[in-house]
Amino acid sequence: MDRLTSLRVFREVVESGSFVAAAEHLSISPPMASKHVAQLEKSLGARLLHRSSRHLSLTEAGSAWYEQSRRALDLLDAAEAAIGQTREAPRGQLKLSAPVWCATPRFARVLADYRERFPEVLIDIHLENRKVDLAADGYDLALRATQEPSPALIARPLCRVPFHLAGTPAYLRRMGGNPALPADVGRLGAIVPSYVNLDNLSLKGPGGRMFSLRLTPALRSDDTTLTLHAVRADMGIAFLPEWLIDDDLAEGRLVRLLPDHAAPPVTLFAVYTSRQYMAPKLRSFIDFLGERLGGQAPAAAERTLSGQGHATPG
Repeated sequence: MDRLTSLRVFREVVESGSFVAAAEHLSISPPMASKHVAQLEKSLGARLLHRSSRHLSLTEAGSAWYEQSRRALDLLDAAEAAIGQTREAPRGQLKLSAPVWCATPRFARVLADYRERFPEVLIDIHLENRKVDLAADGYDLALRATQEPSPALIARPLCRVPFHLAGTPAYLRRMGGNPALPADVGRLGAIVPSYVNLDNLSLKGPGGRMFSLRLTPALRSDDTTLTLHAVRADMGIAFLPEWLIDDDLAEGRLVRLLPDHAAPPVTLFAVYTSRQYMAPKLRSFIDFLGERLGGQAPAAAERTLSGQGHATPG
């Protein structure tokens, strides 16, 4: 049997969840699909799938083989597309790392609209405020919010995400009111991420003047959702992304501190490993995010980044 075809059959079985669905999509019979996977297992000397009458699941070896083989197939598909030998629609699983604060109705709507346009792409999204190694961890793409991206990976700026210093009206009343000056903020407790350097914070005031900012930690949390809940519970103030708190601000549950001062702007980037041989699913998703989130045109906006981690403020 053709090894490349067997790889495609195996990927389709995993992503569709059954031999019958995979066979139908690939226009082969279910027994033939089963033979392709059995041949792969024989050649590898390892079981790739746990099979029962109602359920399929990957073995440990199957999971590792799936991650590596799907990336190899994506490269082949992208290479063929690049030289015009195929016009395959975007399809397959797209593994994505994104900040926790992307868990909002706004971003969910973007994902739903992408799925409607490209129904054969399955997005596997991991929300985490941690450093990920795209290649080693098997990610196709990461969304990263940072002020100063540095050299080595490829990044496309998508949009600006304002971060606001916010607290509840009740907490601010209890602590003597909304501070009038940045120097007054230190009397309030703050929920801060462990990866933020508290000695290097500043706000831009009227006329562009920069003011140093001192925060007094009341809680450290790397989970932006927990930070938001702690702020709502009157535990303190925090820098929070506008995406996450726009409804709270509009309805008065939270208020901005020092509204005439602003934190340095943060840009959300789509970060990936190489411009060469981009799989259609990856290119389509990045372009879709650029279209929906208001980023720049791909050719003008891409640049290189170093490092493998988020510099996300939350």
